[in-house]
Amino acid sequence: MNSTISKDRTKNYFKQLKVSFLFKVLAIGASFLIIPIMIKFLGNEQYGIWSTLLSIISWIVLFDIGIGNSLRNKISEALVKNDKKKARDYISTAYVLIGLISVILLISFLIASGFIPWQRFFNTSILSNDELESVVNITASFLFINFWLSLINQVFNGMQKTSFVVFNQFLSNTLALIFTYVLYLYFETSLWKLAFVYGFSLLLSSLLLSLWFYRKNQEFIPQVKCYTHKYTKSITSLGFKFFIIQIAVVVIFTTDKILITQLFAPEYVTSYDVVFKLFSVITITHSLFMMPLWSAYSDAYHREDLTWIKRTIKNQLKIYLLIVLSTIGLIFLAKPVISIWIGKDFVIDNTLITVMGLFVLVSTWNNIYAYFLNAANKLDIQIKTSIIAIFVNIPLSIVLVKYLDFGVYGIVIGTILSLLLFAVFGSLQTYRILKGK
Repeated sequence: MNSTISKDRTKNYFKQLKVSFLFKVLAIGASFLIIPIMIKFLGNEQYGIWSTLLSIISWIVLFDIGIGNSLRNKISEALVKNDKKKARDYISTAYVLIGLISVILLISFLIASGFIPWQRFFNTSILSNDELESVVNITASFLFINFWLSLINQVFNGMQKTSFVVFNQFLSNTLALIFTYVLYLYFETSLWKLAFVYGFSLLLSSLLLSLWFYRKNQEFIPQVKCYTHKYTKSITSLGFKFFIIQIAVVVIFTTDKILITQLFAPEYVTSYDVVFKLFSVITITHSLFMMPLWSAYSDAYHREDLTWIKRTIKNQLKIYLLIVLSTIGLIFLAKPVISIWIGKDFVIDNTLITVMGLFVLVSTWNNIYAYFLNAANKLDIQIKTSIIAIFVNIPLSIVLVKYLDFGVYGIVIGTILSLLLFAVFGSLQTYRILKGK
């Protein structure tokens, strides 16, 4: 293996990491500042509805049937061979496919929305069904359009330029913060106005970055004439495997708020969301170290540079020890931090804080191995454990809450238990691959 390529890969990793760190800190700051503003603007119950709605709408990522993650791997493979034309053809094919999917799904969603009893779904009467329908439709419209434009993130990932993905997050979070603060200062409480400015922030950020990137890299501009049928099959066959994993991610990570809304009430989502957001500082920080690695692992794996992969995973395990210590520290500091951040009157359950810490430890452990296996297209173990998790997560959470009298934290425990299978078998599969078995 050419040592120069290995050194360049490592150098690029640290470059992306340093730039990402700056924008991630700013993005986290913006996302934290916006929460108390939203709560004050909307009140606890409407904020709970809004938070639950975002969880539901995030299911949109499922509908790319894994094309996005497949695209980043295909771009990486093409660039290993220095084949820019092939990379552009893959990009063009993905844009055509996701564009068609976005249009069809948006039209279908807007039609179906009129038949859904949104008051019953959100378990609330604070807003009329027509008001809730408008909020949902506005949010969905922006996110379906951004679903197509945000393919630029996977292009950045495939080219090992993950710092631009983080910059996109920073830009959209900052725009949302500014617009929301203006709403809070000059407008009366309105969930549909918040939905509009939030969706517009995402859309504007993706659009600006796309225009900037393709203007500077015209050889990668997606074109309908570059759509290739054989690449459609290649992207979707690998994409289907990612699709199954994405379903599990959505079920495990986004149904908690829906369960809380149905088993308790929307206002309980607010306390859950605040604790989740606080501990997301750790998961987001960890993702900074992990994000550049997917494409770097893909590059190393296709060049058969297993030595670099082993060394990198070993370093990630050292970082994990810091994650453990940080999580324990945050468990003890959570209440005073939330008191300063949200307000002294905001009540949080100690057990929820502890359980959320355990969730962070399991999910960050899983990511260490999932990123490598995703990059290497070794998805069988993830698919099997994901299918089990899909069927176990929700029933287990309901049993813990309704029949064992666990509080909101019982739903988080159900999520943790669903993740444990991959925690064991994902790490074992990684070490078997690296030993050549």
